[in-house]
Amino acid sequence: MTASTPSAPEPSASATPSAPAPSASGEPPLITTTPGPIEPTGEAVRVPPARWDAIVADLAARGITGTPELVSSHAVTWRNGALGCPQPGMSYTQALVDGMRVVVVVDGTEYDYRFGRGDTPRLCTR
Repeated sequence: MTASTPSAPEPSASATPSAPAPSASGEPPLITTTPGPIEPTGEAVRVPPARWDAIVADLAARGITGTPELVSSHAVTWRNGALGCPQPGMSYTQALVDGMRVVVVVDGTEYDYRFGRGDTPRLCTR
């Protein structure tokens, strides 16, 4: 008999933006919702319960009381310990770090969380 573990919700289809219309020249416009360089994304994965709980706890500690809705979650190999979100004046391990990027939305505001090997989230605020 195997025990089932609860998991975070699947990414919402309604949270996926529709593709923009091509410009008058027929070329699609270049649009990004992420400021700065875009890190590589990997395979879509389920958010482990411990990581989902850590995100919910971090949001609560920041005074955000709405219910988070999963937008996307991907396994990522980060280029270094900055997890794709370096902060000015900080130094980071220079090694590949297997981790995860989880984007949630609460009351219309998007939150971009990064994980390295552990279950402690880092909110990426550029």
